[in-house]
Amino acid sequence: MKSNTEIGNKTRFERAFFLKEVRENPTFDIIIIGGGATGLGVALDAASRGFRTLLLEQADFAKGTSSRSTKLIHGGVRYLGQGDIKLVYEALFERGILLKNAPHVVNMQPFVIPNYKWWGEFLYGVGLKIYDWMAWRYRFPKTALLGRKTVEKLLPNVRKDGPKGGVLDYDGQFDDARLAVNIAQTSADLRGILINYMRVTDLLKDAQGRICGVKAEDIEGGERFLLNAKAVVNATGVFVDDVLKMNSPTQEPMVRPSQGVHVVLDKSFLEGDNALMIPSTEDGRVLFAVPWHEHLLVGTTDTPLDKHSLEPVALENEVEFILKTLRGYLVKKPQRKDVLSIFAGLRPLAAQGNLNGKTKEISRSHKLMTSPSGLVTITGGKWTTYRKMAEDTVDEAIRVAGLDKIECKTTTLKIHGFSTNGSDKGHLQIYGSDAARILALAKERPELSRQLHCAFPYIAAEVVWAVRNEMARTVEDILARRLRALFLNASVAMEMAPAVAELMAAEMNRDRAWQELQVKEFSRLAAHYLGQETRKAGVQEIN
Repeated sequence: MKSNTEIGNKTRFERAFFLKEVRENPTFDIIIIGGGATGLGVALDAASRGFRTLLLEQADFAKGTSSRSTKLIHGGVRYLGQGDIKLVYEALFERGILLKNAPHVVNMQPFVIPNYKWWGEFLYGVGLKIYDWMAWRYRFPKTALLGRKTVEKLLPNVRKDGPKGGVLDYDGQFDDARLAVNIAQTSADLRGILINYMRVTDLLKDAQGRICGVKAEDIEGGERFLLNAKAVVNATGVFVDDVLKMNSPTQEPMVRPSQGVHVVLDKSFLEGDNALMIPSTEDGRVLFAVPWHEHLLVGTTDTPLDKHSLEPVALENEVEFILKTLRGYLVKKPQRKDVLSIFAGLRPLAAQGNLNGKTKEISRSHKLMTSPSGLVTITGGKWTTYRKMAEDTVDEAIRVAGLDKIECKTTTLKIHGFSTNGSDKGHLQIYGSDAARILALAKERPELSRQLHCAFPYIAAEVVWAVRNEMARTVEDILARRLRALFLNASVAMEMAPAVAELMAAEMNRDRAWQELQVKEFSRLAAHYLGQETRKAGVQEIN
């Protein structure tokens, strides 16, 4: 099987090429609806087994929940307390695989839990040692019990009045949107076809009522497609019920969204490389304060919602809850004015109760369901277990569609950009093996070596690279997901927008009107991340 890199120039990850492929041969083994972590994982698994694979995403890859995580690859310590040993073991195994297959974008992160009660060291220390043991051959450095002075040294900004000691633990950290792009590229390297800004408008059924494809519309150009498939996978996260209703208007809801909110602060609030773990907040959740891209990321909340949207907006009480909790642990007390960016994501929590069709609950973290028509739906889960979820889903698609029984290959499959030697590339090391190509582009065109803004190390060559090689189509795609400026400092991101729009326009042959519209739309979006809409909303739900 030839890869896309062997077909010709500029065919590996280019939207125009993928559209041409779809026009010329609109028949596939598997079509996946949804370009978040789950859908991308399914596309990678299916393509790696040799199936003709197509993924369609209505917006940008990882536009929704998959770019709005706490940036942790972890087993889930809190599930130990709930007795879900199987889930924790599975997640720890997957954590190890991810670190092995994508070391350029996944790394080990030390966490410190300061204990302010005499029993804390015993409780958390014992639990985390069990956590270590369960990781087995994929074990990170061992959990260590700390004295008071060591805690203060590792967390110099933690409040000094009364910690009895603490616990040092290690887990995984990553850049979610960058990993999503790399997974998409890996699938494309294996001849998978992935198209963003392509909306599925309906499902196709044969005379027997079996799913046999989808109707889709190119949002950019308006072109409509009838696409045939032996299997169709619904991997749309909080939107799974919308697709299920295309299949059966009487379908009961399968998910209920839960909103998680994060705030980003200047790194001065928690100096050093160690993250702070708050094991039990007022609402019983774990709160993390994690160094990320030279900033401090703090979250998350858990607010049940009755509605969903592509761009959820944080509630003011969620932001205040995070700040209030953090103020109880730090010397420097973060205030509302210190927040640089706020972002909200919706978790697709699998609904309880009876579900139409055949339902298989793989674990408490995700559900896999096959409707009588043959539509395969996967929902729930988390980033850490995306690979296992994909494996289960493709296995089910093989069974439903009668495809060749080919074994999963992703356990040892290196993710695009794989590199263990990126420390000399500065902030570009997250691109892995692609970093050298970005540097070569900047050397070839010296004007592209300029910094986009003094607050960030990003250079103009990264914008050009993202358009040419990462299917970025809008200013938002660049500043939110290819570069992470919007998630780190929304005000600075707004200042960067005109320069980014100009660079993109030159690459995409867009006019001045396009640039102005892009900047206007991005500025409107950035208002949510600045919290302007949050303050207006108070405790009202916005969708």
